[in-house]
Amino acid sequence: MIAITDAFKDHKAFIPFITVGDPDLATTEAIVKAAADNGADLIELGIPFSDPTAEGPVIMDADLVALEAGTTTDKVFELTKKLREDGITVPFVYMTYANVVFSYGTEKFAKRAQDAGVQGVILPDVPYEEKGDFDPIFSQYGIDLISMIAPTSEDRITRIAREAKGFIYVVSSLGVTGTRAKITTDIAAMTELVRAAADVPCAVGFGISTPEQAREMAAKSDGAIVGSAIIRLIAEHGRNAAGPVGAYVKAMADAVHGIK
Repeated sequence: MIAITDAFKDHKAFIPFITVGDPDLATTEAIVKAAADNGADLIELGIPFSDPTAEGPVIMDADLVALEAGTTTDKVFELTKKLREDGITVPFVYMTYANVVFSYGTEKFAKRAQDAGVQGVILPDVPYEEKGDFDPIFSQYGIDLISMIAPTSEDRITRIAREAKGFIYVVSSLGVTGTRAKITTDIAAMTELVRAAADVPCAVGFGISTPEQAREMAAKSDGAIVGSAIIRLIAEHGRNAAGPVGAYVKAMADAVHGIK
């Protein structure tokens, strides 16, 4: 397994997001393998939650499908570990919410994540000022708590960057996740603030759905993150989604990797 920062070492990184258990665990397993085989540099695995406040309707629906299919946090850990045992080496980052970790037990969650071969965790409902509830415990188990910055972060960006681990998730737009026709945020200005403060990669997410958008965002940062467009493919193709998702990931990764 490689470290999170290694995913950005040789070229810009393409990072797909996949909701675990949508439509079932076997399909998630096939989709993750297809993504890794087709150029994903790091994979975000969404642990389904009943109230995913940062998500738009596409990912929210996927969470409900996964929960109705019986997906639990324990089953997410088990599947992640199986993927490692099957030879998947790209970094994994869990995306979930504070309540999921708290209710499971923060230290127990960190230990299980480490055992499953996970490198990082994103908690979009935990602001920088409250990360002390999680970061010290995650650090004990070698798990990076991934920081997020948004267009509204402004003067906090420098402070966030100085303490960031793994990579910084740059939120491209205000609001929840979902595809957007155009991204108008000054991403370059945000990443320049980060680079002036720390040597940590930045990847842009929220709203990216086409190779052109991925290329544009990665050119202004260190990588592109795509979730809703992939989840929409899974909703369309169901248990046969691994092939279409693999082809989509290849197109997106090729676009991002081609940037000098």
